[in-house]
Amino acid sequence: MVRGTLQRTFAALAAIGLASMSPRMAAAQGGSSGASAAAANEGYSFFEIVFSGGPIGITIMVVLILSSVAAVALAIEQWLAIRRDKLIPPKLSDEVRSLLAAGQLATAQSKCGQHENFLAFILSRGLAEADGGWDAVEKAMEEAATEQSARLMRRVEYLSVIASIAPMLGLLGTVVGMVMAFKQVAETQGAARPAELAEGIYTALVTTVAGLMIAIPSLAAFAMLRNRVDELVAEAIYAAEHATLPLKRFVRQRGRASRPASESPPSAAPTAGAPVPPPPPVGRTPA
Repeated sequence: MVRGTLQRTFAALAAIGLASMSPRMAAAQGGSSGASAAAANEGYSFFEIVFSGGPIGITIMVVLILSSVAAVALAIEQWLAIRRDKLIPPKLSDEVRSLLAAGQLATAQSKCGQHENFLAFILSRGLAEADGGWDAVEKAMEEAATEQSARLMRRVEYLSVIASIAPMLGLLGTVVGMVMAFKQVAETQGAARPAELAEGIYTALVTTVAGLMIAIPSLAAFAMLRNRVDELVAEAIYAAEHATLPLKRFVRQRGRASRPASESPPSAAPTAGAPVPPPPPVGRTPA
């Protein structure tokens, strides 16, 4: 489909160039140009068109092909790795909540240590700071969630890198092809035929088409995986807060119970509103 579109585009450009010449020259060259175009369309295969850009064009096409393979492999790998049942086991949150409600903090910590997933890592970091109060637990879980989210996005961002580099590589191939085409015009002192220039530009634009064909799906895959990571991170944080709710209640109740014993009002402090005794009279000595 892309090949047919390019062929029709350059055929139209060639027709406009020939129409601008004299009617006699256009009539004389009409049959031969049509025959040569038909022969060219029949003679070139897909691989000949792709790898017809010379050493620089072939190098760029090889890099683009490797980038496309890497993008497909990375997208499939991350799509299988970033799953809800793999990052957030359905029963882990309820089991940890039950253990914390029963006062078995050490058992809950060992339960989280048996799993290697997003939620278990957040819970392990939070429960390890239980002695420091609920603020320390909450801060540890937030830091763990941020760290694990960055770890998940580290490999997904490679798709964004491929989507940014692929069009630039394609544009590089096109610019190189245009330079070579105009170099041919300069060497022939302007005697190069439009068909020769069209063929050079045609082979140069193949790299741009290949770059866009790689960049568009890579960018779409990156957007979908990024949204999936954000959604699962939010669900993991909610599951961690749900699991540690008994610990939160216990810590706050313990803080309220220990506050009156540790805070005793000073005995010598004056009471608000009490009368203040007047100062002794000045100039008189007591008898």
